[in-house]
Amino acid sequence: MKLHHFIKTMAIAALFIALIAPFSFLKPTIKPPIAIVEKPVVPVVKEKVVEQPLHNVVLPNFAVIRDIKSKKRQFFEFIYPAIEQENNNLLALRAEVFTMLATLSLEENLSAEQETLLKHLIKKYKISTKYSPLQQLDELLLRIDIVPSELILVQAANESAWGTSRFAKIGLNFFGMWCYKKGCGMVPGGRDEGARHEVAAFNSVEHGVQRYLHNINTNHAYSVFRTIRGQLRTQEQPLSPQILATGLLRYSIRGTDYVLEITEMIRHNQVYFDEILPKPMEEPMNL
Repeated sequence: MKLHHFIKTMAIAALFIALIAPFSFLKPTIKPPIAIVEKPVVPVVKEKVVEQPLHNVVLPNFAVIRDIKSKKRQFFEFIYPAIEQENNNLLALRAEVFTMLATLSLEENLSAEQETLLKHLIKKYKISTKYSPLQQLDELLLRIDIVPSELILVQAANESAWGTSRFAKIGLNFFGMWCYKKGCGMVPGGRDEGARHEVAAFNSVEHGVQRYLHNINTNHAYSVFRTIRGQLRTQEQPLSPQILATGLLRYSIRGTDYVLEITEMIRHNQVYFDEILPKPMEEPMNL
């Protein structure tokens, strides 16, 4: 019995060994770690788009002029001819209005050409059609008038950073004027979301100065400016740029600080005006 039990035990052990033997010689398969090769990140370089001018005017490169006196003189000399031209155009038109006013004051009729001109000016300068012809002409005299060259020059310098701003170089806008029709000018970089205004672009310096003068002469924001100018005319006083600057409070959100800066610029740059501007001003006092 003991022998039989021993044989049975050995048979079971042999069977067990036979079952596991094939696997006892297998080496565990260890997969080597997969090397992760990181691809170098190539930075995406956006090609800088050079904004092209919206005009054909050759502008001096004021940004490279290091000498301050030279830069100021060149800037004023570049802008002044357009100012002189447009102010002279206003004086000529103002003389026409005086002639019509004198005609009606004598209870005479205007000529057909004068009637046509009056209708055109009433529309252009936004005069109420409810006024009588005499009232319309009086109102036109308040609006058809010059702005002193010194004041225009320092505003142009202030608004355009002496001709180096993007809006001056690309769109000949030296006065920071806005427009509201899509595509009428240049979209400001910091424009608020939902805003639609653009900075107006012009095809010539003369066009830009003309628009600036028309804005001063018609925009409700500058009615105080026109009133001060009219009072100086009535009192036969010179059109002082410093006095008239006080009527530009609404030209900038800076308000009083802007006016003080402009008047200070007029004072500081008087030496250049003495060189560039004609003396005395070529206009009869009664105009």
